Amino acid sequence: MEEFQVVNKESFWKRTKNVRIAMLYLLPSILLFSVFLFYPMIKTVYLSFFLTDSKGNAAIFVGLENYQYLLESARFQKSMVSTGLFVLYTVPTSVIIALFLALLANEKLRGIGFFRTIFSSTMGMSVAASAVIWLFLFHPTVGTINHFLGLFGIPAVRWLLDPTWALISIAITTVWMNIGFSFLIILGGLQNIDTTLYESADIDGAGYFYQLRRITMPMLSPTLFFIITITFINSFQSFGQVDILTRGGPAESTNLIVYSIYQDAFINYQFGTASAQAIILFIIVFVLTLLQFKFGERKVHYQ
Repeated sequence: MEEFQVVNKESFWKRTKNVRIAMLYLLPSILLFSVFLFYPMIKTVYLSFFLTDSKGNAAIFVGLENYQYLLESARFQKSMVSTGLFVLYTVPTSVIIALFLALLANEKLRGIGFFRTIFSSTMGMSVAASAVIWLFLFHPTVGTINHFLGLFGIPAVRWLLDPTWALISIAITTVWMNIGFSFLIILGGLQNIDTTLYESADIDGAGYFYQLRRITMPMLSPTLFFIITITFINSFQSFGQVDILTRGGPAESTNLIVYSIYQDAFINYQFGTASAQAIILFIIVFVLTLLQFKFGERKVHYQ
């Protein structure tokens, strides 16, 4: 019996050798994810059920009252509306412009490499640098945009000071920042399409727009699906440009949910409600992403 147990242990040790080696390779990633992802997420869920002190320590258990307070709060509701409008402004616009530029840059023209560099240049700029550039462009008196509008007799617009225009201004900045990455990914997808498909279409006499509709878009659909998903998630997480350009104003018109979380946690020291907002944001993004995969992926044509 003892000999059988020894043999069985040795057999189990040999059978699990690959698993142990795999876990050894995964150990650094597991440690990093545990420290920077799993633990903060668990702590956020925990704090969302408490009122906290100024140091962020749980003080009084309140259950779901933080969530109830947020759902009844006019400030939070306005933040959600602003975030939804911001996503609607930025995601379709970013993808459409990046697709248009990628189609232009994919043409075999002399000097097209220069334009590819220009179109993708925004990817190499930080959020802070990009926001500062647009801060000067949107300046109500010396800004380049208002100066350009003045040439056509259009009165100056208070881009970052008018609640009507502030969110649009943040959206324009975000679109400009996102174009570089989206452009490169879409251009890579275009260049991976089999050229023989276009050659056959040319022989059959198909025009450019017919090829675009019947060949380019179906073959590019996995890339577009990826870009739409990434841009969608990133739009919900926008923070830096809001902090530099408007700080959530004027009249909280640009108080996106991520900036609202920052204000509650690090300005008002209300870590409980900030954590609850973070959980709500996670649930919204998770559900909408699942819906996008469920319904959007049906139109994706994998080669």
